[in-house]
Amino acid sequence: MFDTAGFDAHERLVHVHDAASGLKAIIAVHSTVRGPAVGGCRMMPYASLDAARDDALRLSRAMTLKTAICELPFGGGKSVVIGDPATDKTPALLAALGRALNELGGLYQMAEDVGTTVADMAVIRRTSPYARGMADARGDPTPATAYGVFQALQAAVRHRFGGDLGGIHVAVQGLGNVGWRLAGYLAEAGARLSVADVDGGRARLAAERWDADVIAPDAIHALAADVFAPCALGGIIDGDGVADLGAPVIAGGANNQLADDHAAAALTRAGIVWVPDIVANAGGVIDLAHEGPDYEAARVLTDCERIAGITLDVLERAGAKDRSTLDVAQDMAQQRVRATATRDAA
Repeated sequence: MFDTAGFDAHERLVHVHDAASGLKAIIAVHSTVRGPAVGGCRMMPYASLDAARDDALRLSRAMTLKTAICELPFGGGKSVVIGDPATDKTPALLAALGRALNELGGLYQMAEDVGTTVADMAVIRRTSPYARGMADARGDPTPATAYGVFQALQAAVRHRFGGDLGGIHVAVQGLGNVGWRLAGYLAEAGARLSVADVDGGRARLAAERWDADVIAPDAIHALAADVFAPCALGGIIDGDGVADLGAPVIAGGANNQLADDHAAAALTRAGIVWVPDIVANAGGVIDLAHEGPDYEAARVLTDCERIAGITLDVLERAGAKDRSTLDVAQDMAQQRVRATATRDAA
């Protein structure tokens, strides 16, 4: 286990089982060098324990990079619950998850992710103070994430095309909370939209609201657009599939968009500008950094605007050094982690 690529020097890997509630979970703490590990809780009917553990390891490492590149006082962690959120998620299970958080004593602090909600975090907070993630006035947990993706996408368009979003054709894959809000920002900025979602009704509603074209979910990645914005689940881009991509710019809200790190080099060779997801979807963790009694939603969105500058920095460094944007972003983040470790050791 310690020698596998996915382990990557994680500090803790905890398997949690509570027979009474049926909880089967894994908590991965990648790094606490810069502060307590933060990261969402994903609940899915994973095919195996190995699949669940691999997901937790990969996502927690990405959270370390994401918090570091944004210079936030956090490390990276992730938790996964094995089960169907529609049928297996109960107050008892969430309470058991809260007790597991308490046993880590604040080493890991949890927010919502796929299969969990801010309402679930509120239930867990009855048991543990280490559940984070607040809804906005309408109960939506994702304004900051979507706005951060919008900032990254704008910066990538400016870098690649030298202009703003007016008339730019964006293909949005996935119209969940993040994708839906992103589509609204794009339409307001004058972009032309094509959309896809496994929920056909959701896609048709987007077509009515923003005059978007509806594309089949398994075809939108190949659409001849200016920008492809993946906002569904990750692992959709691999080295062999780069030739099938239809847009010269990729910037979206999905986590772990690349099936493996080799795909980043393939994108670079193909001349495709890809904004690493650790940059593009960092708005959510910026929001977490603002949580507290002085929280102001408008101030959070203003803070998310720095994602545009981080995006341009990554893209310009990658272009100047003929390196993949993933390599550049990871190096920037890792340098900040090492700098913190060196300072703390002095």
